[in-house]
Amino acid sequence: MLRSLSLISILFSFFLVSLNSQAQPEMRKTFLKAEKYLWQHKSAAYQDLYNQLHYYPLQPYLDQSRLINSISINNVKPIHEFLTEYENTPLDWPLRKKWLNYLAKRKKKKLFIQFYKPTSNVELSCQNYQFKLDMGSDADHILPNVTSLWIAKKSQPKVCDPLFKQWKSAGYLTKEVVWKRVRLAADGGDHTLLPYLAKLLPEEEKYLPPLWKKVRANPSYIARTSRFPNKSTKELEIISYGLKRLIWRDPDLALRSYNNYLKKFEFSEQQKEQITLKFALSLASKDHKKADEWLKQVNENLVSSAVIQWRIVNALRGSDWANVKAELQAFPDKYQQSLQWQYWYGRSLMETGDKEAGLSLLTSLAKKRHYYGFLASSHLSIDTSFHHDPIKVTEKEKIDLLSYPSAKRAFELFHIGRYNSARREWNYWLKQLDDRGKLVASRIAYESQWYDRPIFLLSQVGYMNDIELRFPLAYEKDITHFSDTYKIDPAWAFAIARRESSFMADANSGAGAKGVMQVMPNTAKQLKRKKISNKYLFDAKNNIDLGTSYLKKLLDRYDGNQVLATASYNAGPYRVSKWIKNKPPVPADIWIETIPFKETREYVKSVLAYQHIYHSKVGTPGSLFDEIINMSISQ
Repeated sequence: MLRSLSLISILFSFFLVSLNSQAQPEMRKTFLKAEKYLWQHKSAAYQDLYNQLHYYPLQPYLDQSRLINSISINNVKPIHEFLTEYENTPLDWPLRKKWLNYLAKRKKKKLFIQFYKPTSNVELSCQNYQFKLDMGSDADHILPNVTSLWIAKKSQPKVCDPLFKQWKSAGYLTKEVVWKRVRLAADGGDHTLLPYLAKLLPEEEKYLPPLWKKVRANPSYIARTSRFPNKSTKELEIISYGLKRLIWRDPDLALRSYNNYLKKFEFSEQQKEQITLKFALSLASKDHKKADEWLKQVNENLVSSAVIQWRIVNALRGSDWANVKAELQAFPDKYQQSLQWQYWYGRSLMETGDKEAGLSLLTSLAKKRHYYGFLASSHLSIDTSFHHDPIKVTEKEKIDLLSYPSAKRAFELFHIGRYNSARREWNYWLKQLDDRGKLVASRIAYESQWYDRPIFLLSQVGYMNDIELRFPLAYEKDITHFSDTYKIDPAWAFAIARRESSFMADANSGAGAKGVMQVMPNTAKQLKRKKISNKYLFDAKNNIDLGTSYLKKLLDRYDGNQVLATASYNAGPYRVSKWIKNKPPVPADIWIETIPFKETREYVKSVLAYQHIYHSKVGTPGSLFDEIINMSISQ
């Protein structure tokens, strides 16, 4: 038995070696070289390289690329064989899409329908329905499905026009359907659609889309009630939309306007409840004098974590702890279970003289590995509990999981730097695993230095206590080096990288931030005093250099106040400076709670908690949260 286990261990060690970036260097070089010869795939040079890659996990990607680059009606058989073998895997769709577009362009209707798979691609979906109609399918079965394609927030591809024409002729284009699309286009969609949609409405309603367009461009347009003469349900919909936008731009005008409309218009109860909710959240975030009044008007069924957040903040702003306690006691039971509520209620008990009850609540909270748990620990001067419980897996479990072809492809793609493709294969692999298998996969990824996968996966599975996997010392050499260079806390840099990208070197946000520490191109340009390429930003070492340099710059700007520097890294120095301008000193934990932007507020809490954990991993003495509870935030 011992010999058997030893053999398994040896086999797995060998297998892991084959996955790590130093292994199979020749096979990877051969694969990358073969890709360069794909354009002459019939040559002896390519065939020789290809034949060297038998049993190499990424060989199918060469087959896929070859078929994509030589799409032809003469290749029906090999394309069919490939798509059958790799159906629904990440290898499927790139080839299938190219093949379907080829068949559609050449009007190969029967073949198109044969190879078509349901997709979010609108153009191909339209082609599929059109070809089915052309081939004799029952229109009564096909055309009802077209409605969802037409109701879109933007213009649809021209290829859909013949299908939409037939759909319209069959009577599916009703004024209700048109209005649904008006809503989508006006509220966050393509507003240039609105003049076209106006033409499709009855004569008496043609004025509505242009009216909505004006309100979208300038919410204060609703301030004059005379612009809404008919008091129809559709006008009320536009008014409600405008009020919920105006409250964020000009609160006082929004309040006056709403009061005027209430005297002349009959809003539905649902509209009034939604307007009240938006007004309450906006006024509270702006510290408006009427915030408390509106927060108390929110319908109990619409009370959310956001409403609770601002009710807590509204109570804290006056530092009236008796009021804080009374407000918190009035919260619904389900919200009294939150760690946030427990912390502030425990504080209010301590501050109002009920020390025994407060001590009991904070002591229980201090056992949690969480921002509020860490705050509680520091208030009570007790050690933090990290609850590290590593995942225990066997060598056999690892070997069994790594026998999946998708696993082999995922890790090979990761090691040659094809991160998007690697993640697609990883996600496909996970679909085949139960929760136990996913835990094993997390351990394998960590041991292969693919650190972002366990971070995301353990959160999805709900296994939160493996601190090693959830808070890895990724890029340790570079983060430590540049933190020393710029004289900042390395645990802070680790925490920022962990929160920003989960250590994904190719992370790319919708706002344009890039790389491990999500550096904005303009920030990089200012730091280096020259234009910086995306390639430079996606290099982990370069990105960490820029990120830590910027952290130091922010730290100096705020005289060493790391809370403000952290908030600025997320929201920008201009906003943070505005939040503290002409404000009296506030305890740091209360100031963090009052940050107007939810994203920044949660960001600061996360970074502080992560930094505290990384302090324990890098051996930093002292407690970060001892500093926080003794800190005041001021201009």
